[in-house]
Order: sequence, then C-alpha cells, then structure tokens
Amino acid sequence: MSSIHQHPLAYLLGLEGVALLRAFAGEHDRDFTAARIAEIRDLLDRADEFGAGTDIPVMPTEHGYDNWAVTYDGEPNGAFPIQDEVLLPVLDELEPGVTIDAACGTGRISRELARRGHRVLGFDISPGMLARAHDNVPEAEFAEASFTALPVDDASADHVVCTLALSHLQDLGLFFAEAARVLKPGGHLIISTMPGHFIGSTLYPLFEHDTDGNVGYMRNWRHSTGEYLRAALQHGFLVRACEEPARPVTVEPDDVAEPLDLTQPPDVWALHPWIPEAANAARAGMTALVLWHFQLAE
Repeated sequence: MSSIHQHPLAYLLGLEGVALLRAFAGEHDRDFTAARIAEIRDLLDRADEFGAGTDIPVMPTEHGYDNWAVTYDGEPNGAFPIQDEVLLPVLDELEPGVTIDAACGTGRISRELARRGHRVLGFDISPGMLARAHDNVPEAEFAEASFTALPVDDASADHVVCTLALSHLQDLGLFFAEAARVLKPGGHLIISTMPGHFIGSTLYPLFEHDTDGNVGYMRNWRHSTGEYLRAALQHGFLVRACEEPARPVTVEPDDVAEPLDLTQPPDVWALHPWIPEAANAARAGMTALVLWHFQLAE
C-alpha cells in the first residue's frame, strides 16, 4: 500500500469500541457502558473538530530515522523505561564478548553493552542514527548495514542484540537466518519489540518526517508469538526466556487533551487524553513490549 488514511475521530471511536467490547465481556458495569455510548454521541456531534483525516505516503525507513536521530535521545519515549526494566538484567548475565547491536540506532544499547565489557559492533541503515552512535559510544565500532545482511564472518559473534527494530521486517526468518549465521554455537540472541497500538491489526505504521520536512509513514508489522517461535526454531534457536511487560496506564490523571494539529497525521498519544476512561479501559493489561532471549544450539 503506497499510502494510508488516518482520521483522528476514527481512532477515538475505535478505542471506544474496544472498551465497549471489554465491558460486554464483563470487565465493566452498566454505568461504564452508558458513559461510553454517551461519549461516542458527543464525539460524533463534534466531528468537525477532527477534520477530514490525512492521507500519509509510505517513507523509506532510513529516511524517517535520519530525521528522528536529531531528537531520539532527548525526547520522552515511554518504551525505554519499560524495555530497560526487563532488558538490562538480561545484559547483566551475558558473558562479555563480541556482541553485535543490530539496528543500533543512536547507540543507546551499544553503550550499555560497552559498559559491561563487550566489544560492540553496531550496524544500522540510517546514517543519521549512526552519526549519533559514533558520538555516544566512541569505543564501539559502527557501520551502515541492514540487520539481514551483516558484514561479519560466519560464527564470529558471541551475542546478537536487536531492540525495537524487528517490527520493520515483514519476514522474521530473514533476520533469524542471519543471526544464526553470525553467532557462534551457543551464542545468545536478545530481541525486544513493540506489539503496536492498533488492536487486532498486523500493521503498525509509524509516522515521521524526513530531513526535508516531508511527512510519511514507516512500515511496521506486528508479529505473533507463533511467528517468532517458528522463525527461531527453524534456524536452530532455543528459547531461554520471554517477558511481556504491560504499560501500567495509558492516560495519567494529570494528562490534558491538547488542541489537535489537523495539518499533521494524528498522534495517537495526543488523542488518548480526549477519552481517558475509554483509552485506559481499551488498553488495560495490553502487552507494551516483548523481550525474547534465544540461544543458538551447540
């Protein structure tokens, strides 16, 4: 698909619908259900406030990350603390060695690996991200490369780490085949991934601007537990651990609904405070991140 259509009102109504389904299943009472139906009527009465929606063209992933690199380390990112809580203890247990940080971004995880005594080889397809990584972790080695075509010898790495990136790949088998190629027998593979915002969809578009200011969406796919297991087992990996932490709450009590910029694609996090009770109910207990720990068979 070359472009997608996103309408802020459609997202809000979708969350209301999920909240109502959960109420229908018994998670909420009659008053909650009545409040959701009334809120839907109010949203529809105010439909003009949400504009006509936006058609968003597809953008090469590296172009989006080149621009995002400028703010990636400085802007709040709710995924980082959730990831760190489950990832850093796993990194603590790895024996220091030659470790590949695949899709290394600005070097955030490369830095953690270097601190733990690893020789870090970081690869990314975004020159902008790599420039930041060089500055952030000068002791590591970085190069431009895809995580499906790593420029290293067979069986040369002790560990491979890939965080918050595999959703950009439709066929997980391509990555697992490459990880199996570069790892030594018994090597560890650590993966974190986001399951996406769009409940029930296998697509997870992520919108961003390129360095020229053009807006587009980077393709993302939501992969099931079965997809990960099939790809891993097919290429000789064993499962050592899997963690699925949930976000405690979607809308905090002090979050305020801000006026929407209808000239830009809808920001789902800015939309949640418009319907806080429905957003929290729809997303309650949802997995926020999945951490996989695999090991290549000896």
